[in-house]
Amino acid sequence: MEGEYVLVVGSSVLEMAGRSIEVPQPGTRQQGHIHASPSGVARNIAENLARLDIDTVLLSAVADDELSEYLINHSRLAGIDCRHVLRVADRRIATSLLLYQSAESVTRLDDLSITAALDSDYLMEHEWLFRDAALVVIDATLSEEALDTLFELAQRYKARVCADPTAPRLARRLRKYIPNLFLIVPNASETAALCSLDEPATERKSAIGTAQRLVNMGSTIAVVTLGERGLAYADRSGGGYIRAIHTEVVDTSGAGDAFSGAVIFGMLNSVPIDEAMRLGVAAASLTLQSEDTVLQSLNPDLLYDELGI
Repeated sequence: MEGEYVLVVGSSVLEMAGRSIEVPQPGTRQQGHIHASPSGVARNIAENLARLDIDTVLLSAVADDELSEYLINHSRLAGIDCRHVLRVADRRIATSLLLYQSAESVTRLDDLSITAALDSDYLMEHEWLFRDAALVVIDATLSEEALDTLFELAQRYKARVCADPTAPRLARRLRKYIPNLFLIVPNASETAALCSLDEPATERKSAIGTAQRLVNMGSTIAVVTLGERGLAYADRSGGGYIRAIHTEVVDTSGAGDAFSGAVIFGMLNSVPIDEAMRLGVAAASLTLQSEDTVLQSLNPDLLYDELGI
């Protein structure tokens, strides 16, 4: 694909994950393990791309405080161009709190109010970045007004847009833009919101059908991720299914973002769609083995080693 870099637009988050090391007893003070990670769907995808040697520019918003400085420094050291990230005075950094009962059972609380600063004015100030972007990657934390502006700019400069719906309640914001998407990567719950389904597509056959439905709605490529069941995908030539790689799960946070980053990496390197999907599965598998939201040792060689190529 032509273009000088991938432009990633959306959330940057400080994530706090807590796990009890005792049998949970409500109302008591208990010992546990607490781990902080730079996170945010957009920022995570950007870091995965940067660690896979893809030039990546981030448009996001953080507060003007030490925690935000830590988040930006980490992202910059990973290889992300953070020069255009907005610093917002008198606001809290976006934060997620994850409370784990087990590796797969988690309660999540998000405070993403600062993402409202990613408004149309901010995007228009950075219009020139859309001109030379190989791809634009977004999460659904952007407001509807910001999304309107973003897709207008993408159309103006013929930039292909990839979207992560982020959460079922946010996925609905992307419905009207599906015909303008090059790639969309929802999980089973998010497909229900996108396609107005009574039940999420959670099995192989229904997931392939839902991916094809998203293509029929206008997306060039659609993926429906199914966690440990693998994923379904479709484009205008048909659909397919890929099993997940069996792995020891340490933390599920960030695995979907790793998948998206690796799929985009594959597409930027002109690999066939089925191989790009396998690269995504490999990246997700590696990330599941780490308590960080992005695997710090990720690189192209490690990715292909996990895939067995």
